[in-house]
Amino acid sequence: MDYLITEGYPSAARKFAMEANIQPPAEEDSIRLRVEIRNAIHAGDIQKAIEKINDLNPQILDIDPSLHFALLRLQLIELIRTCMSNPDADITPALTFASSQLAPRAPTNPEFLEDLERTMALLIFPPENLAPPLKALLDPSLRQTVADRVNQAILSSQGARREAMIKNLVRLRAWAEQKAREAKKDIPSRLSLGLDSEGDEHEDEVMNGNGEADIMVS
Repeated sequence: MDYLITEGYPSAARKFAMEANIQPPAEEDSIRLRVEIRNAIHAGDIQKAIEKINDLNPQILDIDPSLHFALLRLQLIELIRTCMSNPDADITPALTFASSQLAPRAPTNPEFLEDLERTMALLIFPPENLAPPLKALLDPSLRQTVADRVNQAILSSQGARREAMIKNLVRLRAWAEQKAREAKKDIPSRLSLGLDSEGDEHEDEVMNGNGEADIMVS
């Protein structure tokens, strides 16, 4: 239940509560708003997401300049993506947005400036000749990363945990297994998490690029 609420799955949380015969989450409206914001980011509608975040709590972005810059940069990327999809498209909207929304913030942080320069390079090089760091900016995973940061920021503003407890438990378990293997302990080549009562064939454990584990919940 904690995972479903924290990650934003209100329908699944409600069904889980019915099947487990426990109280449904009282904050379902709050969960749905987080889902709407997440869906807007995944769809590339960053302006809509920012507006909804400000409607929820305008201080969220005011107290986190890094998150605000990440959202604005993603909005710029979406404008550039539109230009890249049409060779004859006018790049003026992207340039205007960059100069008015991002350029004034860039000098306040070296990372902001570097991120802005890298993003603007998308307008210089042909899409088929982009270097891997530039290609990564157009990958949908960047939307997911920003959406996760927004979700955590909203939860923090509401006095809730930034991530589900089960994620920390799985991360701790993965760390313990790694340490055991480094110490040459006699353990099986694969250790089951016990998520599938019929075995390991359908167990979904995903390790991200930082060696952290997430559980895929269906």
